[in-house]
Amino acid sequence: MGYAENLWLFFILLFGIIAVPGMDMLFVLANALTGGRDRGLAATGGIMVGGMVHTLNGAIGVGLLMHFVPILFKPLLIAGAAYMAFIGITLMRSSITVGQDGPAGSRTAWKAFRQGLVTCLINPKAYLFVLAVYPQFLKPDYGPIWMQATIMGLMTVVTQAAIYGGLAVTAGRSRSLLIANPRATILAGRAAGLLLFAVSVFTAWEGLRAA
Repeated sequence: MGYAENLWLFFILLFGIIAVPGMDMLFVLANALTGGRDRGLAATGGIMVGGMVHTLNGAIGVGLLMHFVPILFKPLLIAGAAYMAFIGITLMRSSITVGQDGPAGSRTAWKAFRQGLVTCLINPKAYLFVLAVYPQFLKPDYGPIWMQATIMGLMTVVTQAAIYGGLAVTAGRSRSLLIANPRATILAGRAAGLLLFAVSVFTAWEGLRAA
């Protein structure tokens, strides 16, 4: 298989793992619905930076991480689940209202960016993708590893921007329909929080079962 075919196969796998609903997607959706397009895009930006960090890990630490997977896998899942559960519970307990100037008492775009970064960095799905997929595509036969990793990192960021950014814009536009209906806004925020909490419970269960 040549390098071009190698990249196409990587892209197919990358698109699938990003498009499947998970922690990152639900976090972007929650921010876009409750804070508008800008906060959804800010969350997307944080996740994109996290994607670059994952690529760096894939380039320089795949071998080491794979060696320690039996030790790190369970704590990683539990840490990710706990953080997402915290965000989900916070949303479920909130009473968010949306106005023309933004939702009352909402997080700032900068905080959404930082939380998006942390969410991506502790997302077990992302680590599993790096550990399982990157060793198959970072090969010395295709040239310098750093150059291959750079290209894969750019593909990751662009795909995240397209999928999560598109979701943020679409959800943010629907926010105008919620301005006149505060109760619907509260329910939307709490529903997003419930989804995040459900994902965290499932993640924790998977981690405990794998132990």
